[in-house]
Amino acid sequence: RYDSWREEKRRREERRAAWALGGGQVRYSVPEEAKAGTVVGRLAQDLGLEAGEPEARRLRLVAQGRRASVEVSGASGALVVSSRLDREELCGKSAPCALRLEVLVERPLRVFHVELEVTDINDNAPLFPVNEEAFTVAEMSLPGSRFPLEGASDADVGANAQLSYTLSPSEHFRLDHQGNNDQSTSLALVLTKSLDRETMAEHRLVLTASDGGRPSLTGTMELVISVLDANDNAPQFNQSVYKVKALEGSELGTLLISLSARDLDEGINSDVIYLFSKRVAAKVKEIFTIDENKGEIRLQGKLDYEEMDSYEITIEARDKGSPPLSGHCKVLVEVLDVNDNAPEVWVTSLSVPVPEDAAVGTVVALLSVSDRDSGANGRVRCAVWPAAPFGLVATFAGSYSLVLREALDRERVSEYEVEVRAEDGGAPALRASRGVRVPVSDVNDNAPAFAQAVYTVLARENNAAGAELARLWARDPDEAGNGRVSYSVAEGVGGGAVAGGGWRAASSYVSVDAESGRLWALQPLDYEEVQVLQFEVRAVDAGEPPLCGNATVQLCVVDENDNAPALLPAAGGGPGGGAVVAKIRAVDADSGYNAWLRYELWEPRGKGPFRVGLYSGEVSTARALEEADGPRQRLVIVVRDHGEPARSATATLSVSLVEGAEAALAAGGAAAAAAAATNVWLVVAICAVSSLFLLAVVLYGASRWAPRAAVLSGPGPATLVCASEVGSWSYSQRQSRSLCVAEGAGKSDLMVFSPNFPPPPGPSREREEEWLRQKSKGELLYAVLNSLEMVG
Repeated sequence: RYDSWREEKRRREERRAAWALGGGQVRYSVPEEAKAGTVVGRLAQDLGLEAGEPEARRLRLVAQGRRASVEVSGASGALVVSSRLDREELCGKSAPCALRLEVLVERPLRVFHVELEVTDINDNAPLFPVNEEAFTVAEMSLPGSRFPLEGASDADVGANAQLSYTLSPSEHFRLDHQGNNDQSTSLALVLTKSLDRETMAEHRLVLTASDGGRPSLTGTMELVISVLDANDNAPQFNQSVYKVKALEGSELGTLLISLSARDLDEGINSDVIYLFSKRVAAKVKEIFTIDENKGEIRLQGKLDYEEMDSYEITIEARDKGSPPLSGHCKVLVEVLDVNDNAPEVWVTSLSVPVPEDAAVGTVVALLSVSDRDSGANGRVRCAVWPAAPFGLVATFAGSYSLVLREALDRERVSEYEVEVRAEDGGAPALRASRGVRVPVSDVNDNAPAFAQAVYTVLARENNAAGAELARLWARDPDEAGNGRVSYSVAEGVGGGAVAGGGWRAASSYVSVDAESGRLWALQPLDYEEVQVLQFEVRAVDAGEPPLCGNATVQLCVVDENDNAPALLPAAGGGPGGGAVVAKIRAVDADSGYNAWLRYELWEPRGKGPFRVGLYSGEVSTARALEEADGPRQRLVIVVRDHGEPARSATATLSVSLVEGAEAALAAGGAAAAAAAATNVWLVVAICAVSSLFLLAVVLYGASRWAPRAAVLSGPGPATLVCASEVGSWSYSQRQSRSLCVAEGAGKSDLMVFSPNFPPPPGPSREREEEWLRQKSKGELLYAVLNSLEMVG
C-alpha cells in the first residue's frame, strides 16, 4: 500500500507540474464530489515560494462573490477542497467545467491566476419526466404506426450521459431509438401488430434508460397503452333523400324538418353532429339554418317562389370519432307559390297623338302584361276603362294591343286618360293598372259657324266713316290653323234698295276686318237713301282644304232728325162756323218721331177766329166771324216734327172775308157736300178706329204680359225689325215685303214695335225696355187721338 501511495503521489506531482504555465498562471484538476481536505495542488511550491514564505507573505484566495469550495492552507500553501464540489451544480451540462481563481501574495503584492477544472463522475442516473406515461392507440391503427415518446435525461456529461433504451417484451410494440454523440435522440414506440381492443384493452410496458458510465446507472418509466374502440361505423340516415314543402313568405324560424342519423359505434364515436355540406352554396346558408345537435332545419331567410322555386341541400352527419366519419343525405325543399305578386303592365309602344279621323281598329299602343306568380296566381285578365272608345285585343300570351273601337271627335274629347286594368286568378285576386294618355290630333272637320244665322244690326244715319257697327264671331272648334278664322263680305251677294229706285252692293257701304270680324262703315249712312242693307259675311278657316260658314247681316239704318218738314200747297175751304177754311200739308223726309208733325197757330195769338188742327193741319173757324175781325186775316202756322232736337217750317196763310149771295150759296153747297162726305167718312172712321183700338189693345197686352225671355230667345224664322224714335217697320226675310210704309203723312199713323231685336246703344237694357214700353203707350194714345181727330 505504501508503494502504491508513493506512486500515486509521484503521478500527482508530475500532473501538477504539467499544469504549471508561464505568466504566473497555474491550472489544477479535481474530480467532483472530492472529500473536504483533499489536496488539489501545492500552490505555494508551484508559485515558487519557499518554505514558510506562504504564511509570511499571507498567500490567500481573493473572494469572487461565490463560494469556491476550495481554500489555501496557510501553513503549507497547498490548495485543498473545503466543501462538496458538484459539477452539475457549478457548470450544469457545460464541459469542461473550469473555475477561475485569483491568488494574492503580499510583500511585494502580486496576483496569480489559478484555473481549477472540476471533472465529471457518473453520479447521476438517467431520469424520465414521469414515472408513468399513459396514451391511447386506436384499434384500427395500422402496423408501422409510430407513437413518439419522451426520453430520459442525465445530468452528467460525456460518456456518463450517453443513454440507451430497452423495452419490456411485447408482441405488438417495439422501440425505435435513433441517437448520436450530441445527445439528440428520436425515441418512438412502433406498432408491430394490429391491436384488438376486445382481446386486450390495455398494454403495460416498461421503458429502461441506461447511461454510459462505469458502472452504468439506469432509470425506468412505465408505459400504459389503452386501446380505443375504432370508429369504423359512419353515421347513417334512415333515407337518402328527404322532400319538404314550404310556402313562400313563411315566417322566419319555421321548422321545416328534423333529421336523425344513427351511429353503431359507442361513446364519442356515436356522438353525431349535423352540418351543411361544403358543397352547399352561401345563398342557401343565408336562407336555411341547421341545429348542430338536434338536426332541425329552420328558416332564417325569406322564401320567394319567383326567385327560387326549389332548393337542394346536402346534409352531413359527422361523428366525434378520431378520425371522424360522416354520412350524407339530401333535403329537397319545394317552395309553394303564394299569390304575393300583383300583375305588372308595361306600355311597350305608344303611337300618339291619334288623328280624330283615324279608322276603327287603329292600333294605339302595345302592352305587355305579366305576373311573377305561377298557375292560377299568374293567370292575368285584362280590361280597359272606360270601355269606349278603345278596346284591348290579345295578340299572344302576355301581349295586348290597345285599338280604336269608335270614331273620335277631338272637339268633343281632345284627350283620353285610358286605364288598363289587370287582375290575376289568385284568391284573393291582386290587381294592377297602367294609365295611358291618348291625345287626339285635330283634323279640319268643322266649318266655322256663326252664333246665329241672321244678325240684325242697327246703325244711326250720318255715322262717321270707319265707325264700328258690330263685331261678328264665328266659332271653329278645330285647333291651330284648322280653327283660325278669317272674315270677308261675300262679293256679289246682298245690298240695299236706294231712294229713287235701284240697288247698291253692300260692299260699297260696309267692310269686315279679316281677323277680328269687326264690321265697320266705309261711308256715312243716309236713312233717306237706304234703310236696309242685307248681305252675307263669310268665315273661312285655314285648314286644308279650308271650310267656310256664312251668316246673313241685316243692317237697319236708324233715322236721325236731319230733315225739316216741307210744306205742300194748301187746300182751301168755305166760310162758316167751324168750317174748314184750308188744310196745311207738310211732309218730312225722316221717319217715325222725326216725321211725326204737329201744327200750331203762331199768329195771331189769343182768341182769334181761326184754329189749326194739331195733327191734321186743317185751318177752321173757331167762332162766328164778326165785323170787328176785319176783312183780311193773316195766319202764321208753324209745322214741327217730334225729333230731338225738333225741326220746323213756317207757313203764312192769308184769309179774305167775302159777303153776298154767291158766297152764301157757295158756302151752302160746299157745306152740303161736305156734310154728305163727312157722313160717309164718319162711318168708315168709326170702323177703322174700333179696329185700330182693338189691335192696339191686343198689341199692348202682348208686349206688356208676354214672357220676355221666350221672345228674346225663342226659335223661329228671323224677322228684321228696324226701329225709329217713335215707330218701327218690319221686314220679313221669308215674305220679302214691308209691313209699314213711310210715305206721306200716313206713315206715322200706326207704329208696330217688335221686342226681338237688340236694343240700340245707349242706356241699359232695363231702361231701354222701359223706354220702349212708354213709347208704345204714347204711340197707341197718339193713334187713337189722331183717329178721333179725323172723325171730328
